[in-house]
Amino acid sequence: MRLSLSVVDASSLPVGRGRSTAALVALPVEPLADTATSADASDASSDGAVLRPIAWTLPEPLVTEVTHLLRDLRGAGGAGTIRHLPRPTRDPVHVLLYGTGDGGLRAWREAGAALVRAADERFTTLAVALPDAAALDRAALDGAAPDQEEGSALDGPDAIAKIAGELALGAWLAAYRFELPGRTTRRSDAEADKPGLRRITLVTAASDVAAARQAVAEARALAEAVALARDLTNTPSAQKSPKWFADRVAQAAARRPGVTVTVLDEHDLAAAGFGGVLAVGQGSRRPPRFVELSWRPRGARTHVVLAGKGICFDTGGVSLKPLDGMRLMRKDMGAAAAVCATVLAAADLNLPVRVTALAPLAENLVSGSAMRPGDVIRHYGGTTTEVLDTDAEGRLVLGDALAYATKRLRPDWLIDLATLTGASHVALGKQTAALFSDCRELAEALRNAGTEAGEPVWPLPLPDDYVRLLHSDVADLANIARPAQAGAVVAALYLRELVGDHRSRWAHIDMSAPAWSDRDNGPLVKGATGWGVRLLVAFLRAVASGAVPPASEG
Repeated sequence: MRLSLSVVDASSLPVGRGRSTAALVALPVEPLADTATSADASDASSDGAVLRPIAWTLPEPLVTEVTHLLRDLRGAGGAGTIRHLPRPTRDPVHVLLYGTGDGGLRAWREAGAALVRAADERFTTLAVALPDAAALDRAALDGAAPDQEEGSALDGPDAIAKIAGELALGAWLAAYRFELPGRTTRRSDAEADKPGLRRITLVTAASDVAAARQAVAEARALAEAVALARDLTNTPSAQKSPKWFADRVAQAAARRPGVTVTVLDEHDLAAAGFGGVLAVGQGSRRPPRFVELSWRPRGARTHVVLAGKGICFDTGGVSLKPLDGMRLMRKDMGAAAAVCATVLAAADLNLPVRVTALAPLAENLVSGSAMRPGDVIRHYGGTTTEVLDTDAEGRLVLGDALAYATKRLRPDWLIDLATLTGASHVALGKQTAALFSDCRELAEALRNAGTEAGEPVWPLPLPDDYVRLLHSDVADLANIARPAQAGAVVAALYLRELVGDHRSRWAHIDMSAPAWSDRDNGPLVKGATGWGVRLLVAFLRAVASGAVPPASEG
Protein backbone atom coordinates (compact mmCIF):
# COMPACT_ATOMS: atom_id res chain seq x y z
CA MET A 1 0.00 0.00 0.00
CA ARG A 2 1.21 3.48 -0.86
CA LEU A 3 -0.15 4.91 2.41
CA SER A 4 1.55 4.10 5.72
CA LEU A 5 -0.27 4.58 9.00
CA SER A 6 1.03 4.53 12.56
CA VAL A 7 -0.17 5.22 16.11
CA VAL A 8 1.76 7.33 18.63
CA ASP A 9 1.05 8.86 22.00
CA ALA A 10 0.62 12.59 22.41
CA SER A 11 4.10 13.22 23.75
CA SER A 12 5.64 11.89 20.54
CA LEU A 13 3.96 14.51 18.39
CA PRO A 14 3.89 17.88 20.17
CA VAL A 15 1.77 20.59 18.66
CA GLY A 16 2.17 24.27 19.21
CA ARG A 17 4.80 26.47 20.79
CA GLY A 18 6.88 26.20 17.61
CA ARG A 19 7.51 22.51 18.07
CA SER A 20 4.98 20.90 15.71
CA THR A 21 6.31 18.01 13.64
CA ALA A 22 3.29 18.06 11.35
CA ALA A 23 2.22 20.91 9.08
CA LEU A 24 -1.28 19.41 8.86
CA VAL A 25 -3.21 18.37 11.97
CA ALA A 26 -6.78 16.98 11.95
CA LEU A 27 -9.15 17.41 14.90
CA PRO A 28 -12.42 15.48 15.38
CA VAL A 29 -15.70 17.40 15.31
CA GLU A 30 -19.20 16.16 16.07
CA PRO A 31 -22.57 17.72 15.32
CA LEU A 32 -24.08 19.56 18.23
CA ALA A 33 -26.99 17.60 19.68
CA ASP A 34 -30.12 19.56 20.54
CA THR A 35 -30.00 18.00 23.98
CA ALA A 36 -26.32 18.58 24.60
CA THR A 37 -25.46 19.70 28.08
CA SER A 38 -21.72 20.18 27.92
CA ALA A 39 -20.11 23.54 28.55
CA ASP A 40 -18.86 23.68 24.99
CA ALA A 41 -22.29 22.93 23.64
CA SER A 42 -23.96 25.68 25.63
CA ASP A 43 -21.87 28.31 23.88
CA ALA A 44 -22.49 27.08 20.34
CA SER A 45 -25.38 27.51 17.97
CA SER A 46 -27.93 24.71 17.72
CA ASP A 47 -26.93 23.82 14.19
CA GLY A 48 -23.18 24.14 14.68
CA ALA A 49 -20.65 21.63 15.93
CA VAL A 50 -18.40 20.94 18.89
CA LEU A 51 -14.87 19.61 19.24
CA ARG A 52 -14.74 16.04 20.42
CA PRO A 53 -12.55 15.93 23.55
CA ILE A 54 -9.10 14.83 22.51
CA ALA A 55 -6.52 12.88 24.40
CA TRP A 56 -3.63 15.29 24.08
CA THR A 57 -3.54 18.83 25.34
CA LEU A 58 -3.76 21.46 22.65
CA PRO A 59 -2.46 25.00 23.06
CA GLU A 60 -5.23 27.17 24.49
CA PRO A 61 -5.06 29.70 21.62
CA LEU A 62 -5.76 26.92 19.09
CA VAL A 63 -8.69 25.59 21.14
CA THR A 64 -10.15 29.09 21.41
CA GLU A 65 -9.62 29.72 17.71
CA VAL A 66 -11.35 26.50 16.66
CA THR A 67 -14.18 26.94 19.18
CA HIS A 68 -14.97 30.40 17.80
CA LEU A 69 -14.86 29.01 14.26
CA LEU A 70 -17.31 26.24 15.10
CA ARG A 71 -19.89 28.74 16.36
CA ASP A 72 -20.23 30.03 12.83
CA LEU A 73 -20.14 26.72 11.00
CA ARG A 74 -23.51 25.32 10.09
CA GLY A 75 -23.77 21.69 9.13
CA ALA A 76 -20.27 20.86 10.39
CA GLY A 77 -19.53 17.59 12.11
CA GLY A 78 -21.43 15.27 9.79
CA ALA A 79 -19.66 12.03 8.91
CA GLY A 80 -17.18 12.67 6.12
CA THR A 81 -17.32 16.49 6.28
CA ILE A 82 -14.02 18.37 6.23
CA ARG A 83 -13.33 22.01 7.11
CA HIS A 84 -9.91 23.51 6.44
CA LEU A 85 -8.52 26.09 8.86
CA PRO A 86 -5.38 27.73 7.37
CA ARG A 87 -3.04 29.36 9.91
CA PRO A 88 -0.09 30.64 7.81
CA THR A 89 1.72 32.44 10.63
CA ARG A 90 1.03 29.95 13.40
CA ASP A 91 1.80 26.39 14.42
CA PRO A 92 0.43 24.07 13.17
CA VAL A 93 0.12 25.82 9.82
CA HIS A 94 -3.00 23.91 8.75
CA VAL A 95 -5.83 22.36 10.73
CA LEU A 96 -8.51 20.07 9.33
CA LEU A 97 -11.74 19.67 11.25
CA TYR A 98 -13.13 16.25 10.38
CA GLY A 99 -16.73 15.34 11.07
CA THR A 100 -17.46 12.20 13.07
CA GLY A 101 -21.25 12.21 12.70
CA ASP A 102 -23.00 9.88 15.12
CA GLY A 103 -19.69 8.41 16.24
CA GLY A 104 -20.54 4.94 14.95
CA LEU A 105 -18.38 2.55 12.93
CA ARG A 106 -19.51 3.88 9.57
CA ALA A 107 -18.91 7.48 10.62
CA TRP A 108 -15.28 6.83 11.52
CA ARG A 109 -14.69 4.96 8.23
CA GLU A 110 -16.18 7.91 6.37
CA ALA A 111 -13.94 10.26 8.34
CA GLY A 112 -10.81 8.30 7.41
CA ALA A 113 -11.76 8.33 3.74
CA ALA A 114 -12.56 12.04 3.78
CA LEU A 115 -9.24 12.93 5.42
CA VAL A 116 -7.30 11.08 2.72
CA ARG A 117 -9.10 12.89 -0.06
CA ALA A 118 -8.79 16.29 1.63
CA ALA A 119 -5.07 15.97 2.27
CA ASP A 120 -3.94 13.98 -0.76
CA GLU A 121 -3.53 16.83 -3.24
CA ARG A 122 -1.52 19.18 -0.98
CA PHE A 123 0.25 17.24 1.75
CA THR A 124 2.42 14.17 2.22
CA THR A 125 1.89 13.75 5.97
CA LEU A 126 -1.07 14.15 8.29
CA ALA A 127 -1.43 13.95 12.08
CA VAL A 128 -4.90 12.93 13.25
CA ALA A 129 -6.09 13.44 16.83
CA LEU A 130 -8.30 10.70 18.22
CA PRO A 131 -10.94 11.46 20.86
CA ASP A 132 -10.52 10.87 24.56
CA ALA A 133 -11.92 7.55 25.82
CA ALA A 134 -13.04 8.84 29.22
CA ALA A 135 -14.77 11.77 27.64
CA LEU A 136 -16.57 9.46 25.21
CA ASP A 137 -17.85 7.38 28.11
CA ARG A 138 -19.05 10.48 29.94
CA ALA A 139 -20.80 11.76 26.85
CA ALA A 140 -22.60 8.46 26.44
CA LEU A 141 -23.73 8.46 30.07
CA ASP A 142 -24.86 12.08 29.89
CA GLY A 143 -26.72 11.57 26.64
CA ALA A 144 -24.72 14.39 25.12
CA ALA A 145 -23.88 12.51 21.96
CA PRO A 146 -26.35 12.35 19.06
CA ASP A 147 -28.31 9.14 18.61
CA GLN A 148 -26.13 6.49 17.07
CA GLU A 149 -26.86 3.87 14.45
CA GLU A 150 -28.08 0.68 16.12
CA GLY A 151 -25.22 -1.59 17.05
CA SER A 152 -22.59 0.99 16.17
CA ALA A 153 -22.07 2.83 19.45
CA LEU A 154 -18.44 3.21 20.36
CA ASP A 155 -17.88 3.53 24.07
CA GLY A 156 -16.27 1.42 26.75
CA PRO A 157 -12.65 0.30 27.21
CA ASP A 158 -12.05 -0.65 23.56
CA ALA A 159 -13.67 2.44 22.01
CA ILE A 160 -10.44 4.14 20.96
CA ALA A 161 -9.06 0.96 19.42
CA LYS A 162 -12.24 0.53 17.38
CA ILE A 163 -12.13 4.16 16.30
CA ALA A 164 -8.49 3.85 15.24
CA GLY A 165 -9.21 0.67 13.29
CA GLU A 166 -12.23 2.04 11.44
CA LEU A 167 -10.56 5.36 10.66
CA ALA A 168 -7.49 3.52 9.34
CA LEU A 169 -9.65 1.15 7.27
CA GLY A 170 -11.52 4.04 5.68
CA ALA A 171 -8.25 5.81 4.89
CA TRP A 172 -6.66 2.76 3.25
CA LEU A 173 -9.77 1.93 1.24
CA ALA A 174 -10.03 5.50 -0.08
CA ALA A 175 -6.29 5.62 -0.85
CA TYR A 176 -6.51 2.56 -3.14
CA ARG A 177 -5.43 3.03 -6.75
CA PHE A 178 -5.41 0.39 -9.46
CA GLU A 179 -2.25 0.49 -11.54
CA LEU A 180 -2.15 -1.64 -14.65
CA PRO A 181 1.31 -3.24 -14.90
CA GLY A 182 3.32 -1.77 -17.75
CA ARG A 183 1.04 1.24 -18.19
CA THR A 184 2.78 3.95 -20.21
CA THR A 185 0.12 6.67 -20.13
CA ARG A 186 1.65 9.94 -18.99
CA ARG A 187 0.19 11.77 -16.06
CA SER A 188 -0.76 15.37 -16.61
CA ASP A 189 1.52 18.10 -15.28
CA ALA A 190 -1.11 18.93 -12.64
CA GLU A 191 -1.16 15.31 -11.46
CA ALA A 192 2.62 15.10 -11.44
CA ASP A 193 2.83 18.18 -9.20
CA LYS A 194 0.53 16.71 -6.54
CA PRO A 195 2.61 15.52 -3.58
CA GLY A 196 0.26 12.69 -2.63
CA LEU A 197 -0.44 11.67 0.97
CA ARG A 198 2.11 9.10 2.13
CA ARG A 199 1.85 8.94 5.92
CA ILE A 200 -0.87 9.32 8.55
CA THR A 201 -0.07 9.40 12.25
CA LEU A 202 -2.89 8.73 14.70
CA VAL A 203 -2.34 10.50 18.00
CA THR A 204 -3.91 9.22 21.21
CA ALA A 205 -3.29 8.83 24.91
CA ALA A 206 -0.38 6.59 25.93
CA SER A 207 -2.76 4.13 27.61
CA ASP A 208 -4.59 3.54 24.31
CA VAL A 209 -1.60 3.15 21.99
CA ALA A 210 -1.11 -0.64 22.20
CA ALA A 211 -4.75 -1.52 21.56
CA ALA A 212 -5.01 1.08 18.79
CA ARG A 213 -1.93 -0.34 17.06
CA GLN A 214 -3.43 -3.83 17.13
CA ALA A 215 -6.69 -2.53 15.65
CA VAL A 216 -4.79 -0.69 12.92
CA ALA A 217 -2.82 -3.86 12.08
CA GLU A 218 -6.08 -5.78 11.71
CA ALA A 219 -7.52 -2.98 9.58
CA ARG A 220 -4.49 -3.20 7.32
CA ALA A 221 -4.98 -6.94 6.82
CA LEU A 222 -8.61 -6.36 5.89
CA ALA A 223 -7.78 -3.43 3.60
CA GLU A 224 -5.14 -5.53 1.82
CA ALA A 225 -7.71 -8.28 1.23
CA VAL A 226 -10.16 -5.76 -0.22
CA ALA A 227 -7.38 -4.32 -2.40
CA LEU A 228 -6.59 -7.81 -3.73
CA ALA A 229 -10.24 -8.36 -4.63
CA ARG A 230 -10.31 -4.96 -6.33
CA ASP A 231 -7.10 -5.66 -8.23
CA LEU A 232 -8.37 -9.01 -9.49
CA THR A 233 -11.66 -7.50 -10.60
CA ASN A 234 -10.20 -4.35 -12.20
CA THR A 235 -7.69 -6.32 -14.29
CA PRO A 236 -8.75 -6.32 -17.97
CA SER A 237 -10.12 -9.63 -19.17
CA ALA A 238 -7.56 -9.94 -21.97
CA GLN A 239 -5.07 -10.70 -19.20
CA LYS A 240 -7.49 -12.23 -16.70
CA SER A 241 -7.99 -15.77 -17.96
CA PRO A 242 -9.26 -18.48 -15.57
CA LYS A 243 -5.70 -19.81 -15.36
CA TRP A 244 -4.31 -16.34 -14.58
CA PHE A 245 -6.83 -15.89 -11.77
CA ALA A 246 -6.06 -19.33 -10.32
CA ASP A 247 -2.31 -18.66 -10.50
CA ARG A 248 -2.69 -15.34 -8.66
CA VAL A 249 -4.67 -17.00 -5.87
CA ALA A 250 -2.16 -19.85 -5.62
CA GLN A 251 0.71 -17.35 -5.34
CA ALA A 252 -1.06 -15.51 -2.53
CA ALA A 253 -1.83 -18.77 -0.72
CA ALA A 254 1.80 -19.91 -0.91
CA ARG A 255 2.86 -16.92 1.22
CA ARG A 256 0.52 -17.85 4.08
CA PRO A 257 1.15 -20.78 6.43
CA GLY A 258 -1.96 -22.84 7.04
CA VAL A 259 -3.59 -21.94 3.72
CA THR A 260 -3.92 -24.64 1.06
CA VAL A 261 -5.10 -24.42 -2.53
CA THR A 262 -6.24 -26.98 -5.09
CA VAL A 263 -6.79 -26.03 -8.73
CA LEU A 264 -8.73 -28.29 -11.12
CA ASP A 265 -8.07 -27.84 -14.85
CA GLU A 266 -10.44 -28.78 -17.67
CA HIS A 267 -9.36 -32.43 -17.58
CA ASP A 268 -9.91 -32.69 -13.83
CA LEU A 269 -13.30 -31.00 -14.20
CA ALA A 270 -14.38 -33.46 -16.88
CA ALA A 271 -13.27 -36.45 -14.82
CA ALA A 272 -15.13 -35.20 -11.73
CA GLY A 273 -18.32 -34.26 -13.57
CA PHE A 274 -18.35 -30.43 -13.30
CA GLY A 275 -20.71 -30.11 -16.24
CA GLY A 276 -21.83 -26.56 -15.50
CA VAL A 277 -18.33 -25.06 -15.43
CA LEU A 278 -17.31 -26.99 -18.54
CA ALA A 279 -20.41 -26.00 -20.52
CA VAL A 280 -20.00 -22.28 -19.78
CA GLY A 281 -16.29 -22.36 -20.59
CA GLN A 282 -16.41 -24.50 -23.73
CA GLY A 283 -16.74 -21.51 -26.06
CA SER A 284 -13.38 -20.05 -25.05
CA ARG A 285 -9.93 -21.14 -26.16
CA ARG A 286 -8.81 -20.41 -22.57
CA PRO A 287 -10.25 -23.35 -20.59
CA PRO A 288 -11.98 -23.13 -17.22
CA ARG A 289 -10.57 -23.73 -13.76
CA PHE A 290 -11.96 -24.54 -10.33
CA VAL A 291 -10.16 -23.15 -7.27
CA GLU A 292 -10.57 -24.56 -3.76
CA LEU A 293 -8.82 -22.34 -1.21
CA SER A 294 -8.83 -23.33 2.47
CA TRP A 295 -7.82 -21.94 5.85
CA ARG A 296 -8.01 -24.63 8.53
CA PRO A 297 -6.63 -23.44 11.88
CA ARG A 298 -5.97 -25.97 14.59
CA GLY A 299 -8.96 -26.44 16.88
CA ALA A 300 -11.52 -24.84 14.56
CA ARG A 301 -14.98 -26.28 15.26
CA THR A 302 -17.04 -24.50 12.60
CA HIS A 303 -16.61 -24.85 8.85
CA VAL A 304 -17.86 -22.05 6.59
CA VAL A 305 -17.82 -22.58 2.82
CA LEU A 306 -17.95 -19.55 0.52
CA ALA A 307 -18.70 -20.01 -3.18
CA GLY A 308 -18.19 -17.14 -5.61
CA LYS A 309 -19.17 -16.79 -9.27
CA GLY A 310 -16.02 -16.46 -11.36
CA ILE A 311 -16.91 -15.49 -14.92
CA CYS A 312 -13.73 -13.81 -16.14
CA PHE A 313 -15.61 -12.24 -19.03
CA ASP A 314 -19.22 -12.55 -20.08
CA THR A 315 -20.40 -11.82 -23.60
CA GLY A 316 -23.67 -13.56 -22.84
CA GLY A 317 -22.54 -16.43 -25.05
CA VAL A 318 -24.79 -17.20 -28.00
CA SER A 319 -27.48 -15.13 -26.20
CA LEU A 320 -25.28 -12.12 -26.90
CA LYS A 321 -25.43 -9.06 -24.65
CA PRO A 322 -25.71 -5.55 -26.10
CA LEU A 323 -22.58 -3.40 -25.91
CA ASP A 324 -23.68 -1.46 -22.82
CA GLY A 325 -24.33 -4.73 -21.01
CA MET A 326 -20.95 -6.17 -21.94
CA ARG A 327 -18.68 -3.18 -21.34
CA LEU A 328 -17.98 -3.85 -17.64
CA MET A 329 -18.13 -7.64 -17.72
CA ARG A 330 -14.60 -7.90 -16.43
CA LYS A 331 -16.30 -7.44 -13.04
CA ASP A 332 -18.31 -10.66 -13.43
CA MET A 333 -15.77 -12.56 -11.34
CA GLY A 334 -15.94 -10.06 -8.45
CA ALA A 335 -17.59 -12.62 -6.19
CA ALA A 336 -14.84 -15.20 -6.79
CA ALA A 337 -12.28 -12.51 -5.97
CA ALA A 338 -14.17 -11.62 -2.78
CA VAL A 339 -14.43 -15.16 -1.40
CA CYS A 340 -10.78 -15.96 -2.13
CA ALA A 341 -9.63 -12.68 -0.56
CA THR A 342 -11.79 -13.44 2.49
CA VAL A 343 -10.01 -16.74 3.11
CA LEU A 344 -6.64 -14.98 2.90
CA ALA A 345 -7.87 -12.30 5.32
CA ALA A 346 -9.06 -14.99 7.74
CA ALA A 347 -5.55 -16.45 7.71
CA ASP A 348 -3.87 -13.05 8.16
CA LEU A 349 -6.21 -12.28 11.08
CA ASN A 350 -5.76 -15.81 12.49
CA LEU A 351 -9.52 -16.28 12.86
CA PRO A 352 -10.33 -19.57 14.64
CA VAL A 353 -12.80 -20.66 11.96
CA ARG A 354 -12.28 -23.16 9.15
CA VAL A 355 -13.04 -21.36 5.88
CA THR A 356 -13.08 -22.71 2.34
CA ALA A 357 -13.54 -20.63 -0.81
CA LEU A 358 -14.78 -22.25 -4.02
CA ALA A 359 -14.22 -20.28 -7.22
CA PRO A 360 -15.59 -21.80 -10.47
CA LEU A 361 -13.80 -19.86 -13.24
CA ALA A 362 -14.77 -19.64 -16.90
CA GLU A 363 -15.18 -17.27 -19.85
CA ASN A 364 -18.63 -17.14 -21.43
CA LEU A 365 -17.72 -16.42 -25.05
CA VAL A 366 -19.08 -17.00 -28.55
CA SER A 367 -17.52 -19.56 -30.89
CA GLY A 368 -18.38 -22.66 -32.85
CA SER A 369 -18.01 -24.71 -29.69
CA ALA A 370 -20.02 -22.43 -27.41
CA MET A 371 -22.94 -23.64 -25.32
CA ARG A 372 -26.28 -23.25 -27.11
CA PRO A 373 -29.86 -22.60 -25.98
CA GLY A 374 -31.52 -25.99 -25.74
CA ASP A 375 -28.41 -27.82 -24.53
CA VAL A 376 -28.76 -30.04 -21.45
CA ILE A 377 -25.90 -30.08 -18.95
CA ARG A 378 -25.24 -32.36 -16.00
CA HIS A 379 -24.00 -30.71 -12.80
CA TYR A 380 -21.62 -32.18 -10.28
CA GLY A 381 -23.70 -34.76 -8.42
CA GLY A 382 -26.07 -35.50 -11.31
CA THR A 383 -28.72 -32.73 -11.47
CA THR A 384 -29.50 -31.80 -15.08
CA THR A 385 -30.32 -28.35 -16.47
CA GLU A 386 -31.81 -27.28 -19.78
CA VAL A 387 -30.08 -24.12 -20.95
CA LEU A 388 -32.74 -21.70 -22.20
CA ASP A 389 -30.50 -18.62 -22.04
CA THR A 390 -26.71 -18.79 -22.31
CA ASP A 391 -26.52 -15.40 -20.59
CA ALA A 392 -27.80 -17.00 -17.38
CA GLU A 393 -24.45 -18.72 -16.99
CA GLY A 394 -23.41 -17.67 -13.48
CA ARG A 395 -25.93 -19.97 -11.84
CA LEU A 396 -24.59 -22.86 -13.92
CA VAL A 397 -21.03 -22.57 -12.60
CA LEU A 398 -22.26 -21.84 -9.08
CA GLY A 399 -24.53 -24.89 -9.26
CA ASP A 400 -21.46 -27.10 -9.61
CA ALA A 401 -19.72 -25.36 -6.72
CA LEU A 402 -22.73 -25.64 -4.40
CA ALA A 403 -23.32 -29.29 -5.22
CA TYR A 404 -19.63 -30.02 -4.62
CA ALA A 405 -19.74 -28.18 -1.29
CA THR A 406 -22.74 -30.11 0.01
CA LYS A 407 -21.61 -33.53 -1.18
CA ARG A 408 -17.88 -33.33 -0.42
CA LEU A 409 -17.34 -30.66 2.24
CA ARG A 410 -20.57 -30.81 4.33
CA PRO A 411 -20.13 -27.31 5.80
CA ASP A 412 -21.82 -25.87 8.85
CA TRP A 413 -22.66 -22.75 6.84
CA LEU A 414 -22.74 -22.38 3.06
CA ILE A 415 -22.82 -18.88 1.53
CA ASP A 416 -22.58 -18.04 -2.14
CA LEU A 417 -21.94 -14.63 -3.70
CA ALA A 418 -22.54 -13.67 -7.30
CA THR A 419 -22.92 -10.73 -9.65
CA LEU A 420 -25.97 -12.64 -10.81
CA THR A 421 -28.91 -10.49 -11.95
CA GLY A 422 -29.77 -7.00 -13.05
CA ALA A 423 -33.09 -7.57 -11.28
CA SER A 424 -31.43 -7.19 -7.88
CA HIS A 425 -30.08 -3.82 -9.00
CA VAL A 426 -33.55 -2.72 -10.03
CA ALA A 427 -34.99 -3.85 -6.70
CA LEU A 428 -32.37 -2.45 -4.32
CA GLY A 429 -30.19 0.07 -6.14
CA LYS A 430 -26.42 0.45 -6.15
CA GLN A 431 -25.57 0.27 -2.46
CA THR A 432 -27.41 -2.82 -1.21
CA ALA A 433 -27.09 -6.49 -2.15
CA ALA A 434 -30.00 -8.94 -2.20
CA LEU A 435 -29.98 -11.69 0.42
CA PHE A 436 -31.84 -15.00 0.14
CA SER A 437 -31.98 -17.70 2.79
CA ASP A 438 -34.41 -20.14 4.39
CA CYS A 439 -32.44 -19.90 7.64
CA ARG A 440 -33.58 -16.98 9.78
CA GLU A 441 -30.49 -17.11 12.05
CA LEU A 442 -28.07 -17.10 9.13
CA ALA A 443 -29.91 -14.27 7.37
CA GLU A 444 -29.93 -12.18 10.54
CA ALA A 445 -26.22 -12.80 11.13
CA LEU A 446 -25.39 -11.71 7.59
CA ARG A 447 -27.56 -8.61 7.90
CA ASN A 448 -25.79 -7.66 11.13
CA ALA A 449 -22.38 -8.31 9.58
CA GLY A 450 -23.28 -6.18 6.57
CA THR A 451 -24.42 -3.30 8.77
CA GLU A 452 -21.24 -3.45 10.83
CA ALA A 453 -18.98 -3.67 7.80
CA GLY A 454 -20.72 -1.04 5.70
CA GLU A 455 -21.82 -3.57 3.07
CA PRO A 456 -25.58 -3.83 3.64
CA VAL A 457 -27.80 -6.68 2.46
CA TRP A 458 -31.57 -6.85 2.35
CA PRO A 459 -33.61 -10.08 2.44
CA LEU A 460 -35.88 -11.03 -0.47
CA PRO A 461 -38.30 -13.97 -0.40
CA LEU A 462 -37.91 -17.54 -1.66
CA PRO A 463 -41.52 -18.54 -2.45
CA ASP A 464 -41.72 -22.30 -2.97
CA ASP A 465 -44.42 -22.07 -5.61
CA TYR A 466 -42.06 -20.11 -7.89
CA VAL A 467 -39.92 -23.24 -8.37
CA ARG A 468 -42.46 -24.31 -11.01
CA LEU A 469 -41.15 -21.49 -13.18
CA LEU A 470 -37.94 -23.51 -13.59
CA HIS A 471 -39.76 -26.49 -15.14
CA SER A 472 -38.14 -28.26 -18.07
CA ASP A 473 -39.59 -31.00 -20.26
CA VAL A 474 -36.18 -32.61 -20.80
CA ALA A 475 -34.17 -31.91 -17.62
CA ASP A 476 -34.54 -31.51 -13.87
CA LEU A 477 -34.42 -27.72 -14.18
CA ALA A 478 -34.43 -24.88 -16.68
CA ASN A 479 -31.89 -22.14 -16.05
CA ILE A 480 -34.41 -19.28 -16.41
CA ALA A 481 -38.13 -18.70 -16.10
CA ARG A 482 -40.26 -18.42 -19.21
CA PRO A 483 -41.90 -15.96 -19.36
CA ALA A 484 -39.26 -13.88 -17.55
CA GLN A 485 -40.30 -12.72 -14.10
CA ALA A 486 -38.88 -12.26 -10.59
CA GLY A 487 -35.38 -12.56 -12.01
CA ALA A 488 -33.35 -12.35 -8.78
CA VAL A 489 -35.79 -14.60 -6.88
CA VAL A 490 -35.90 -17.28 -9.59
CA ALA A 491 -32.09 -17.30 -9.84
CA ALA A 492 -31.84 -17.83 -6.08
CA LEU A 493 -34.42 -20.63 -6.23
CA TYR A 494 -32.40 -22.31 -8.97
CA LEU A 495 -29.32 -22.29 -6.73
CA ARG A 496 -31.36 -23.59 -3.80
CA GLU A 497 -32.23 -26.66 -5.84
CA LEU A 498 -28.51 -27.50 -5.99
CA VAL A 499 -27.78 -27.36 -2.24
CA GLY A 500 -29.77 -30.49 -1.36
CA ASP A 501 -30.11 -31.11 2.37
CA HIS A 502 -28.12 -27.94 3.18
CA ARG A 503 -31.02 -25.56 2.56
CA SER A 504 -31.24 -24.76 6.25
CA ARG A 505 -27.54 -23.82 6.28
CA TRP A 506 -27.36 -21.85 3.02
CA ALA A 507 -27.60 -18.23 1.93
CA HIS A 508 -27.25 -16.56 -1.46
CA ILE A 509 -26.14 -12.93 -1.92
CA ASP A 510 -26.73 -11.23 -5.27
CA MET A 511 -24.10 -8.47 -5.31
CA SER A 512 -24.42 -7.41 -8.93
CA ALA A 513 -24.87 -3.68 -8.28
CA PRO A 514 -22.50 -2.90 -5.36
CA ALA A 515 -19.58 -4.76 -6.98
CA TRP A 516 -18.76 -1.65 -9.01
CA SER A 517 -18.75 2.06 -8.22
CA ASP A 518 -19.10 4.77 -10.86
CA ARG A 519 -17.45 7.38 -8.63
CA ASP A 520 -15.39 7.91 -5.51
CA ASN A 521 -17.79 7.61 -2.60
CA GLY A 522 -16.59 7.40 1.00
CA PRO A 523 -14.31 4.35 1.35
CA LEU A 524 -15.12 3.33 -2.24
CA VAL A 525 -13.14 4.43 -5.26
CA LYS A 526 -14.26 4.43 -8.86
CA GLY A 527 -14.10 0.91 -10.26
CA ALA A 528 -14.25 -2.44 -8.50
CA THR A 529 -15.30 -2.16 -4.86
CA GLY A 530 -14.08 -5.52 -3.53
CA TRP A 531 -17.62 -5.86 -2.18
CA GLY A 532 -18.23 -8.78 0.12
CA VAL A 533 -14.82 -9.09 1.77
CA ARG A 534 -15.69 -6.80 4.69
CA LEU A 535 -19.10 -8.41 5.16
CA LEU A 536 -17.75 -11.96 5.12
CA VAL A 537 -14.89 -11.16 7.50
CA ALA A 538 -17.38 -9.56 9.91
CA PHE A 539 -19.53 -12.70 9.65
CA LEU A 540 -16.53 -14.95 10.34
CA ARG A 541 -15.64 -12.83 13.36
CA ALA A 542 -19.19 -13.26 14.63
CA VAL A 543 -18.88 -17.03 14.16
CA ALA A 544 -15.55 -17.02 16.00
CA SER A 545 -17.04 -15.07 18.92
CA GLY A 546 -19.99 -17.44 19.29
CA ALA A 547 -22.50 -14.79 18.22
CA VAL A 548 -23.56 -17.08 15.37
CA PRO A 549 -24.60 -20.48 16.78
CA PRO A 550 -23.55 -23.71 15.08
CA ALA A 551 -25.92 -24.74 12.34
CA SER A 552 -27.16 -27.70 14.34
CA GLU A 553 -28.39 -25.26 16.98
CA GLY A 554 -29.69 -22.66 14.54
